[in-house]
Amino acid sequence: MGGQDGRSPWPGTLAAGAALVLGAWMLQDGGHRLPPAPTADQAFGGSPGSEVFAPPRPRAVPTRIRIPVLQVDAPVTGLGLDGGGQLEPPSDTDRNLAGWYRGGVTPGQRGTAVMAGHVDTRRGPAVFYRLGTLRKGDQLEVAGADRGSAFFAVDAVEVYRKKDFPDAKVYGPAPGSQLRIITCGGGFTEQNGYDGNVVVFAHLVRGVSG
Repeated sequence: MGGQDGRSPWPGTLAAGAALVLGAWMLQDGGHRLPPAPTADQAFGGSPGSEVFAPPRPRAVPTRIRIPVLQVDAPVTGLGLDGGGQLEPPSDTDRNLAGWYRGGVTPGQRGTAVMAGHVDTRRGPAVFYRLGTLRKGDQLEVAGADRGSAFFAVDAVEVYRKKDFPDAKVYGPAPGSQLRIITCGGGFTEQNGYDGNVVVFAHLVRGVSG
């Protein structure tokens, strides 16, 4: 997650800060191990936000994300904004670590929650390396500090070039309780790192109280 030239990999009003080690593992390995990309049939057929939502959960700071089909079970850390207004990335010293933008709603609250994580680090694939393989209908869980959980169903998985990133679609107001999970993706060059982002769109289907 990030660009080797230090530029932000995520454009728009809520952007992730650069992680300078992005792609180092790929370069050491011959530059041929691109992470899996979402297929065209996992993109939206229409506009996001037409789903039937479960009642929103109370605010609960996320502590863990579990995506069974990807065998992801990772702790969650809060992410703030840097001086340039860009989202600071999770630490790259722990490949199994996801982040949540703490300036927004918590997963399961009414609104759009944003989570992020590295696709790789210098040491190898990271927590969201296989994010692009998610399919519509797959479910994931975000556990909260209240010992409850929010369960989401995937509505779409799309990849965007940074220069064409749809800020309003990803970050803008949306009905019900929604979740966006973002990591780097698309093509890769040694000079600029990844040229795009993989975005998972999901909506709340069940909330469990602690």
